[in-house]
Amino acid sequence: MWTDNETEYDFLNFGSVAKTVSQVIEDANEKPVSIGVSGAWGIGKSSMIKLIRNELKKSDDSQLSTENKYVFVEFNAWLYQGYDDARAALIEVVASTLLKEAESRETGLDKAKDLCARVDWFRAIKMSASSAISLGLGLPPVGLVNELIDTGKGLAYGGVNQSDIENIESVAENISAKTKGLITPKKVNTPPKQIEALRQSFEETLKDMGVTLVVLIDDLDRCLPETTISTLEAIRLLLFLKHTAFVIAADDQMIKHAVKRHFQGVEDELVTNYFDKLIQVPIRVPPLGTQEVRAYMMLLHVENSNLSSAQKESLRSGVCQQLSKTWQGKRVDLKFLRELNGELPDELVARLDVADRLAPIMTSATGISGNPRLIKRFMNALSIRMAMAKSQGVTVDEASLAKILLFERCGDTKAYAELIKAVTESNDGTALFISEWEEIVSAGNTPELNAPWDDAFALEWLRLSPPLGSQDLRGALYVSREHAPLITPEDRLSPEAAELLQAYLEHPDMASSSKEQLQKIQKPELSVIMDRLFGKANQQQEWGTPPILDPLILIAQADSTQAQRLGGFLKDRPAAQIKASIVPKLDGETWATGLFDYWLADEDIARPVKNSINSRRKNGNVSIK
Repeated sequence: MWTDNETEYDFLNFGSVAKTVSQVIEDANEKPVSIGVSGAWGIGKSSMIKLIRNELKKSDDSQLSTENKYVFVEFNAWLYQGYDDARAALIEVVASTLLKEAESRETGLDKAKDLCARVDWFRAIKMSASSAISLGLGLPPVGLVNELIDTGKGLAYGGVNQSDIENIESVAENISAKTKGLITPKKVNTPPKQIEALRQSFEETLKDMGVTLVVLIDDLDRCLPETTISTLEAIRLLLFLKHTAFVIAADDQMIKHAVKRHFQGVEDELVTNYFDKLIQVPIRVPPLGTQEVRAYMMLLHVENSNLSSAQKESLRSGVCQQLSKTWQGKRVDLKFLRELNGELPDELVARLDVADRLAPIMTSATGISGNPRLIKRFMNALSIRMAMAKSQGVTVDEASLAKILLFERCGDTKAYAELIKAVTESNDGTALFISEWEEIVSAGNTPELNAPWDDAFALEWLRLSPPLGSQDLRGALYVSREHAPLITPEDRLSPEAAELLQAYLEHPDMASSSKEQLQKIQKPELSVIMDRLFGKANQQQEWGTPPILDPLILIAQADSTQAQRLGGFLKDRPAAQIKASIVPKLDGETWATGLFDYWLADEDIARPVKNSINSRRKNGNVSIK
């Protein structure tokens, strides 16, 4: 299993992009910079953020100075959604981080404390009518301290009069001491001035500490529009100050959608301008091609293997180097990984082989489109189903199960239902109707596919190894039944018929004792039972007196339709499988007359079989037409 969290390990050669971003921040030389890391959901933006931080830390650690010049703040607005105001939370996280850093460095401590005090004020701001009056009087907003709670009750409900103002003035002197000198009574401390003071305090703190603050914003595109805008406003408040760098990971289309929802009625051009004013350096996470998808899947398997840490790192490093050369025609495949490491465990080789074959269609299939998060989820689902199969004793080929799972996720739902129906209704669990298509595809030709199979994905899926048309797929579908119910023939049986079928399958030699029970079974159910018995009978390699023949004969005696089916089934057995001992077993069965005639006319039927038939007819033991 693989977690759905971001990783600090580069499986996709994103390190080159991370190094570029790191260099942009270093080259800014303490000047403000904002970088937008954009890309679709699950493409790897969070991992890119981790890689950027690692690159900056490497650069920091290589400096001669004993103290690092970068202070990092990682902020996930999504975690605060519904619990806190994202704007105030971001500013508070930044201030508390700087205070902690100042305490450890023993530099800029006074400035950091002043900044935290101003942030406390900012956190209390509620730009309602009551807050505006409070600020105009030089007081903190109503609700900041307990002494103002009662005084502000009238204001909270919108009723503001001269008496209210006089009450607020009467407690002004007491409150000013508790705000640590940030606000002085009777001085006009308007919100713009307080915000400007906050920005100045923030910049002075960074200067005194001699650090550059790197704020890493993630998962902004997961937030509701209100949270997204609130976070962007906080970013804007601290943006473009010296000694700051903001790296914002988000799908730019989702951000623009949030802006459009918030500022209703604005034109698309204004929405774009809003975003562009926040982002100086836009960087897009590159989409994955087949080589990257193959490398990613293989390295995930390597990560979960029993190889040593040194071997894993050697493979990862080698793969990333090879990815940087794919534009020259270099490939990342199983052969390349074997060249890197030499001997690989057989179990790992089998999984790498499956990844090698799946990569092209995982890149192009609409339901996955090379998305790393979706690829990881696909591989987790495959891992779970293989574990389920093992725990339940179901023998399933992993490559076949992967192909089934891929069709389940990306294929047409009606086509998938047809596949399930064909498998469950067949005697041996095969979907023979796709065999012909697979043969045409393997010959390098394109079959004519009927609806609902007539789409590009189905054609690519048929080309994917291994072919499934002649495989027993019941086990694979059984462990995949959470998405599509596996309706087997037994599901259409009454409890009595199902019990009888189970007895026939487990103890066919005891069938003769069930004649009385068989009389109570409806004819449609007899057909279902016969289907299942034929499925087991298909596994027989010799037809003399196998135990499975007893229940087959018994059902043929109970229903003439099933007797005809049994005769046809035995005619289809290869001539080499028919043994002379079967003739006495069928002696006296009316439906067997035509079967015996068929065997006598078949040149490939062994002479002892024909002699047995002729001998019994001569003696009057076998009916003659």
